[in-house]
Amino acid sequence: MAKFTQNRQPRRAKAKPKTPKKDPILIDGNRPHPLHIDYKDLELLSKLTNRHGRIVGRRKSGCGAVSQHAVSQAIKRARFMALMPYTGD
Repeated sequence: MAKFTQNRQPRRAKAKPKTPKKDPILIDGNRPHPLHIDYKDLELLSKLTNRHGRIVGRRKSGCGAVSQHAVSQAIKRARFMALMPYTGD
């Protein structure tokens, strides 16, 4: 019995090499000491929240663990002071 179909998978496109994301908190590639993120800096904090008002995770934002902790504390302070909404638009 002859085979009429080939059991081949379609070819996938080559994956792009992932470039490491830059930490938005770093200044000239160095972490400021002491690390302090102002809760009144709404422009920076709004970049680190999504449209639903949730804090963006480290994988998407590119923050390190120390920076992400400081960002989340600043966002929570800004929410408590009613500078940022708890929910999205």
